[in-house]
Amino acid sequence: MMTIENNTVTTTRRDAGRWINERVKPEQISKYLDGNNCFINEHEIEQKLLSGRKTDSGKIKDILQKSLQIETLTPEETAYLLNVSDRDLLEEMKQTAAQVKKKVYDNRIVTFAPLYLGNLCVNDCVYCGFRRSNKTAARRKLSLQEVKAETEVLAGQIGHKRLIVVYGEHPETDVDYIASTIQAIYDVKVKTRNGSGQIRRANVNAAPLSIEELKLLKDVGIGTFQVFQETYHRPTYEKVHPRNTIKGNFNWRLYCMHRAMEAGVDDVGLGVLFGLYDWKFEVMALLYHAIELEKKFGIGPHTVSFPRLEPASNTPFAENPGFTVDDEDFKRLVTVLRLAVPYTGMILTARENPAVRKDILPIGCTQSDASSCIGIGGYSEMLNDQQLNRQQFQLGDTRSLDAVIREFAEAGYITSFCTAGYRCGRTGKRIMKLLRTGTEGKFCKLNAVLTFREWLDDFASPATLEVGQKILEKEIEEIRQGMPDIYPDLLKFLKKTEAGQRDLYF
Repeated sequence: MMTIENNTVTTTRRDAGRWINERVKPEQISKYLDGNNCFINEHEIEQKLLSGRKTDSGKIKDILQKSLQIETLTPEETAYLLNVSDRDLLEEMKQTAAQVKKKVYDNRIVTFAPLYLGNLCVNDCVYCGFRRSNKTAARRKLSLQEVKAETEVLAGQIGHKRLIVVYGEHPETDVDYIASTIQAIYDVKVKTRNGSGQIRRANVNAAPLSIEELKLLKDVGIGTFQVFQETYHRPTYEKVHPRNTIKGNFNWRLYCMHRAMEAGVDDVGLGVLFGLYDWKFEVMALLYHAIELEKKFGIGPHTVSFPRLEPASNTPFAENPGFTVDDEDFKRLVTVLRLAVPYTGMILTARENPAVRKDILPIGCTQSDASSCIGIGGYSEMLNDQQLNRQQFQLGDTRSLDAVIREFAEAGYITSFCTAGYRCGRTGKRIMKLLRTGTEGKFCKLNAVLTFREWLDDFASPATLEVGQKILEKEIEEIRQGMPDIYPDLLKFLKKTEAGQRDLYF
């Protein structure tokens, strides 16, 4: 039985209760446990952090050399890095992190946009503006037609090629809704200034799903599947996620990436909401999660995200959470994450203001959102101001994609819109091998040039076109010198791209 309220379909309380009770599948938790234990041991992590306080510069330099070999660090090694306080060593860590990023991903920055499709949620997380008890939130879920309207703006007016599509946990935005909206996004193709625009990769940030549901999303062609643990510290997790909610089940969330791997979704994204607990503990726990996936499936996380807690409408907890991470510690945690899990993509979000983003990016970040609007329906409705009752939290950077790309180019980065690897099968174990050897970066350099040429021709302002052309010429020259055998093919593809042909790739 359904009711219609303000263009939002809501399920009756009885139906929602049944749906909630059937979400968690205990057998899809216990099958991955070691005995009755999960892979996060708070006491062990705390002890390693304590032991890591006693080190010397020689040991730190040895650890940095290991990271440069693109080898995952051990918890002990990571604890040593987390305890470094010497300014010169910290600077050397940052420089090494930048070298690791360059070795694996070259000087590319991948851009994307978040697309929130609804703010209906059955959970009651104390830090979230979408929590069910927040009566000031303007609740809404987008229809398929509205999803297409949002996509037309993102792909046809702004120029994005990939999205992170975000869903709350609610029966009205269940796996069938997710699958149908992803298909609707992929179906949109719009004319641009010199060619056409289309979303080529839709990553998903959603609640934990069962193996069966994840197989359905695999079939519809999702990109990376993200589920952030929020905090790996169980006492804190229980404090901020009420027990009578689905999200209150720590292990159901913790083992979602195991279920994704089993379902064939081999690109997964981990993350922590920094500010809920001690940042050093959370970095260690993220490493433990990466090591667990490598151990069980031979594949680590495709991406790691590190959002900081931001203010949200009618959400007092977010104003003073107790473990606020200042800018200097934020730089340190990003540095250590890049060194500890050197192969992974690292996502810097528009939660951070432009100055912080400019400062953090060189440490080793590989992806960033831009032109972000997280108000439900905000792209097609052209929301210029942040309407907090329509979004999950407050953004720090709402600049246009054009402005962000221009800043990247001025700093020497090429913006990549490439999604070719996923369609060529360079995912999962295969891409992990390519990343660790530096091979993937060569494919991506070629495809970054082609997709950047597309974007400049279709969307760039005159100022961005001018600086973008300079970085493009520099990249093409590097390919001519470093990959002479494939250089003639690149020139052929570039001519076709300049003539309006789209989505050519190596």
